[in-house]
Amino acid sequence: MKRVAIQGYKGCFHEQAARLFYGPDIAIVECDTFEDLYKALEDGRADAAVMAIENTVSGGLIHNFELLRSKPQKVQGEVYLRIGQNLMALPGQKLEDIHEVRTHYMAINQTRPWFEANAPWIRLTESEDTAKSARDLHEKGIGAVAGELAAELYGLEIIAPGIETHKQNFTRFLILDDSLEIPAEDRNKAVLCFTLPHKPGSLAQILTILSFYDMNLTRIQSLPIPGREWQYFFYADIKFADYPRYLQALAAVRPLIEDLNILGEYKSAL
Repeated sequence: MKRVAIQGYKGCFHEQAARLFYGPDIAIVECDTFEDLYKALEDGRADAAVMAIENTVSGGLIHNFELLRSKPQKVQGEVYLRIGQNLMALPGQKLEDIHEVRTHYMAINQTRPWFEANAPWIRLTESEDTAKSARDLHEKGIGAVAGELAAELYGLEIIAPGIETHKQNFTRFLILDDSLEIPAEDRNKAVLCFTLPHKPGSLAQILTILSFYDMNLTRIQSLPIPGREWQYFFYADIKFADYPRYLQALAAVRPLIEDLNILGEYKSAL
């Protein structure tokens, strides 16, 4: 059984993403932080890892881009998971019985308008993880906001499903699994990290070349380079229809960029 490291607790959205990619027959390795997730891979406690990288509402997880650059594991896949938030409590309770709800601060941000409109008497309290708030729920009158899997695992009843404000709320998760062998003909997406000469037009020149080779730039993120004022690492997600043409595009831009690091080549989930 494959051991998959996640940031968070059993029943969280990371576990949902892991099951979506690998299926139900996996062993979850809980990690407190994303750094601990990599440590689980390094010390052999996990065979693979699933790591969130961006969300359609809150944007990119900036620190995780730096982890991708600094760690040796390559991206071997991705999963898009719709984030549905549900109000849950111990069995037999109704909405009017709940006076406090505990959940992660991002879940509070995603559901606060629902509580203001439907249950303004409920106090919203931050916890470190959505699934942990469900796991630790043992008191009547207290509720949690988490995904359906958490309610199933911890024996809770969903009082109000789908209370998130933005229904088109998706998180993209990356798969870190060195045991996966992705044939070249199946690869149609890549994650690149590079730096550019500090001169006008350098980024525009790269983008023009990528466009010429029919590369679809689906995301670009810049992060400062420590110790080099006003210079940046660029992280780029690129989709392509033809792997040899992608290799030609890389060959064309290599003389114009510095420190090119291919963080992964894999099959897109979309």
